[in-house]
Formats: sequence, structure tokens, C-alpha cells
Amino acid sequence: MINIVLADDHVLVRNGIKALLEDQLGITVINEASNGKEALEVISKKKPDILIVDIRMPEMNGIEVVTEINKHYTDVRTLVLSMHDSEEYVLKSIQAGADGYLLKGASKKEFLKAISKVASGGRYFTGDVSSIIMNNFVDGATTKKGTPQKEFHELPFKLTKREKQILTLVLGLKNNKDIAEELQISKRTAEVHRFNLMKKLEAKNLMELSNKAKEYQLI
Repeated sequence: MINIVLADDHVLVRNGIKALLEDQLGITVINEASNGKEALEVISKKKPDILIVDIRMPEMNGIEVVTEINKHYTDVRTLVLSMHDSEEYVLKSIQAGADGYLLKGASKKEFLKAISKVASGGRYFTGDVSSIIMNNFVDGATTKKGTPQKEFHELPFKLTKREKQILTLVLGLKNNKDIAEELQISKRTAEVHRFNLMKKLEAKNLMELSNKAKEYQLI
């Protein structure tokens, strides 16, 4: 059973989400909150599996709530559900430690997929949001204006077309299963391609991979 707390200052939005989830086996909304402070109070008592939280709320906004949860309630997963797809909100949510970011215009199918992914320990970012993340990893858009770009270094090896596809998806925070589904290959093949890519770029983690991609201007 996935226990969920909803935090949104609009009653109609909360009612809509509850109506959408009420007929789903294995998912239950155990409590609600109308502002950030109330959300933290509810979480301290209920300890849900997931907090679904809006960004713009009174008292404390959603990003501040996510930050506090990651400090004090590390077992609680967080899914930001927002009408805003602005780069600022997306990046601040990720920096705060959000496990997912979904737009309020998402379909029921995508909403349920996001909940399932986040509840199982994964991360879920809707398509438009993934592109924002990827562009910031690869193009260095998170740096302050006026900051000089890192010097370009010539790539000492060649990437295959498939490896370039894998790189784009990995930097978009896709896991091996998602990559396999999108490219219509087996999960094992996706794992091998990802391993080879990390090996070629001598990267041990996502941050190192993104830095190498920027250094070599791969995308």
C-alpha cells in the first residue's frame, strides 16, 4: 500500500487528485494539507510514503517543504505536482531533493506511473522537465550569467550513434528500464551501452558524466 499525503492550497485540486486515486488498488490518500507548515505537521504524525506537493503555497512553499523533508524525514518520498514548467522552479525543486516533478496537466496514466516510480525508490520527471534538466547538465545553463564557459577539449574518441542516444537519455535522468523501453532494446543491452559510455568518458557517476559531456561538447 502506498500512503500519500496531498499538500495544495486549492481544495478543488486536492479533491480532484483524491477522486483520481480513490479507485486505484494499492494507493490511498491518508491526509491533506493546505499550506507548507501544515504539510510538515501532518508528515511528522502520519509518516506517509509519498508527499505530493504543489510549489506555490502559503506559509511555506513546496520547495521549502521538500528541503525540510530531506533533512528530517528521509524515508518520505516527494513528488512535486505543479502547473509551472519554468526552468527556475524545476531546478530549485531538484536542488531541494525532489524525487519527481510532474505538471498538473499530465494524464492519469503518467500520474500513476510517476507515483509508482517514486514509491519504488526511483525518480520521475515529465518529458518537458527532463529536457530542462538535460540542457542544464549539458549546456551549463545553471551557471550565472557572465560566467565563462569551460574551455572546449577535443574528444579523444568517437561515440556511436547509439551511445549518443544513451548519453542524452542518461543526462535526462532516465534509468536503464526507461532507456530500454524508449529505444526498444533489452534492459541488459541498455546496461551494457551505459557501462561502455561511462567507461569511455571515464565517469564514475552522473555528475562526472555531465561534466565530461560539457567539456567535450557532446550534445
